Order: sequence, then structure tokens, then C-alpha cells
Amino acid sequence: MSVVEVVAVIVAALAAGAINTIVGSGTLITFPTLLALGVPPVTANISNSIGLVAGGISGTAGYLPELKGAGRLVARLLPASLLGGISGALLLLVLPPEAFQAIVPVLIALGVILVIAGPRLQAWGRSHHREGGVTPTWQVIALIGGIFVAGMYGGYFGAAQGVILIGLLSALSTEPLQRLNGLKNVLGTAVNAVASLIFILVAPELVDWRIAALIAIGALMGGFLGARIGRRLPPNVLRAVIVVIGLVGITKIVLDS
Repeated sequence: MSVVEVVAVIVAALAAGAINTIVGSGTLITFPTLLALGVPPVTANISNSIGLVAGGISGTAGYLPELKGAGRLVARLLPASLLGGISGALLLLVLPPEAFQAIVPVLIALGVILVIAGPRLQAWGRSHHREGGVTPTWQVIALIGGIFVAGMYGGYFGAAQGVILIGLLSALSTEPLQRLNGLKNVLGTAVNAVASLIFILVAPELVDWRIAALIAIGALMGGFLGARIGRRLPPNVLRAVIVVIGLVGITKIVLDS
């Protein structure tokens, strides 16, 4: 890789780490960037997932104050995220690469749609959000099931997984919204981590460690940035950048296929 390409990957990963911490759609920055540099889609997806774990850790660390007292909720939801992440990762490895290349434009488009619809989804969640009190049993079951599906999606591809998580958590939990954003970071990081472990153990030949390391460097810094000052970024500008880059990624895949 040239110096320009190395810088491009690190900058994209820095932005992804910050965006994941704030809203959760950073893969729509890094994945199309890797495709534009000629990295095969499955290798790009796997290496990206591994690298973004670092950003998830730093972003989660920045939200630790909001997570105080949330231990029981984390323990209740984390197994569903882990099982979903394992299922999605295995699905990616079992299906042929051609299947992933065929479906990934649809997944990117879904991620872009979720980013565009994010404000409405969050507004709907807030309108149905009731802080405090006891969560009904049906809501707990629905939340755990939704977290599992989101984890499966995240293990397979992961773009806008955070948008899905925060929508579910806002609508089906009575915890404060800032705590839910911290919880979203915990669950998303857990999915990425367990999926990455599956990839490393089962298909190490699909990992480009150079790319994973560059993304980890950028994402680690981005996670801290997102937790500290990222909330000041204009949401509409952020969404516009994500949408443009996502559309570029779709175009790249369609033209290469």
C-alpha cells in the first residue's frame, strides 16, 4: 500500500470509530474505502470487523460513567448479542464469497436507509420510551430477540448495527437514553469481537492483518474522539457523508461485478 492509501485507511477508520460511538454506522465509511482500494469484499469485511474492535473498546470506555448501575441489564442482553454475532460470522464463512458479493450492495443500501431514517427511528423510540419503572415481560423477550437478530446482522456485515440497536433499546427499555447509547456500544463491540474471533480461528487466510492493524489504529483514536467531542458534530452533515460514501461503495461493487 502507498503512503496515501495508508493515510486514507487510518482517516476512514478514525471517522468510523467516532461515528460508531455516536450513532453506529462506521462500517459505511471503512468498507467502501477498502473496496475502492481494491480489497476483495469478504477480506475487507472481515479485516474491517477485526480492526473496529479497538474503536468499540475505546468508545465503550468513554461511556463508562453512563453505564454505572447497568450491570444486570448488560448481563441480560450480552448473551443474545454474542450468540447472534457467532451465528452471523459462521453464516458469512459458510456461504460462498459470491453470495456475499451479491448481497453486500443490498446490505450497504439497508445501512444507508437506516442512517437516513435514523432521526425518525430515534424519535419513534423516544416517543415510546418510558424511563424508570418495571419493564413488562413481553418487552424483555422482544428486546432479547431483537438483540439476537441485530447481533447476527452485525456478525455477517454490521453496517448501521448501532442504529438498529439504539432503536430497539430506545423503544423496549426504560433505562435513560444516554445509558442506552453506552449499552449500544457494549453490545456492538461484543458482536464485533466474537465475530472477529470466529474469523481468526476458522478462516485466518481471509484476514489482511495489515488492513486490520491500520483500522485498529484509526478506530482506537476515533472511539475516544466520539466519546468526548463527537456529539458536537452536526448530525445532518454526518449523515450526508455516510450516505455519499455508502452510495460510492454500492457503485464500486456494481461496476466491478
